[in-house]
Amino acid sequence: MQPTAANRSSPLFESGAIKALFSKIDRRLIPILLISYMIAYLDRINIGYAQLQMKQTLPFDDAVYGLGAGMFFIGYFLFEVPSNLLLERIGARKTLLRIMVLWGLAASAMMFVSTPLQFYVVRFLLGAFEAGFFPGVILYFTYWYPSVRRGRVIAIFMSATTIMSVITGPLCGATLKYFDGLGGLHGWQWLFLVQGVPAVILGFLVYFLLEDKPSDAAWLSHGEKELLDDSLQHDVKDVESEPAGTFGQMLRDPKVYVLSLIYFLLLGATYTMVFWLPTLIQSWGVKDLFLIGVYAAIPNAVGVIGMILIGRHSDKWHERRWHFAACVAIAALGLFVTTLLQGNLVGSVMALAFAVIGIASATPLFFALVSEYLSVGARAGGLALISSLGNLGPAMSPSINGLIIRNTGDNIYSMYFVIALYLLSGTLLLLAIRPASTAVVPAAAPAH
Repeated sequence: MQPTAANRSSPLFESGAIKALFSKIDRRLIPILLISYMIAYLDRINIGYAQLQMKQTLPFDDAVYGLGAGMFFIGYFLFEVPSNLLLERIGARKTLLRIMVLWGLAASAMMFVSTPLQFYVVRFLLGAFEAGFFPGVILYFTYWYPSVRRGRVIAIFMSATTIMSVITGPLCGATLKYFDGLGGLHGWQWLFLVQGVPAVILGFLVYFLLEDKPSDAAWLSHGEKELLDDSLQHDVKDVESEPAGTFGQMLRDPKVYVLSLIYFLLLGATYTMVFWLPTLIQSWGVKDLFLIGVYAAIPNAVGVIGMILIGRHSDKWHERRWHFAACVAIAALGLFVTTLLQGNLVGSVMALAFAVIGIASATPLFFALVSEYLSVGARAGGLALISSLGNLGPAMSPSINGLIIRNTGDNIYSMYFVIALYLLSGTLLLLAIRPASTAVVPAAAPAH
């Protein structure tokens, strides 16, 4: 069977030169952006472990913690769109430098909080300063990769969150346990101090090591730049595209707000799990802080492998919608099984590992789909708008979850809340977004 015009964009039919080109781009871009996102995610979620000790030394209860955890996303919401529009004007390097230096300083400043108000303010500032990093990098990828490659690339980039979740548990648990009292500081203070500084250093490395656009890359030959430009010009999308061509027109597209709602539900469910996972594991009878971190790492290690394989499979089959729906269904099923295994530590960890495959894989698939849906002229603002509106989910869901636990005293009901959010997000996406008429599945390779 000969490949169709649409199929020619598939990695199955790429020439050796194209594969070598994107391998070269991967080596230059992905490692430093992956490490940067790992630190961003660490500084965002380490509060989940710090609160186990903070609530013993500060006047914080679950409701204060839930509100403080969510304040990050209010700052994120307010500044994400302006940051991404600025990136398009001044370039990725300057934008990422500003973002990373300021968020690193705010993350370290968490060590000084002593009242709920200070906690809320610093978490808000951390969100405001980090706003624009994630949608900025997704936008940056659209300058370098055609849509057929973005599922895998975004999955690898976003594996930072799952990789860091593997590392975060043991790292934070050990810091809380073994640094407590060192130099007169609590373990949670050391945690914020040593985990904020790397962002500042990485910000300068990003500025000096990356280029704003492929045309600026001295490490690409003239022929490689032409080959890349041709790949981007002949892009083939897997979903129906947004009809609008500008940011203003995009604001009148109702599907953009449906996509924002889908991300709101998805992110609300995911960060509820992230923030309350240490408490959930503790409720299974694990009391040692270091062991809580170790048990939290196991599902995330499984998730790293799953998300990269699923992202690659989505690219290969030119399909996003059903891959996304399958992932949120896996997440919901795995979490439901954990509610049936209360008291069974081994079974609960195994069910959670199954769930994390879906949890980790859903978000990169979602943004691969969004980057294809949005027109080029609306992409910078659109990615940021959908991301910022979606980030209101984690601003609200931890507080709702904290109230559920406070009023019921049982983690099972909060788990039902998370399961419902996942299932609703998958259903809405299938109903709202249609496959493109050019979407294809792999055909047999042509005979040589």
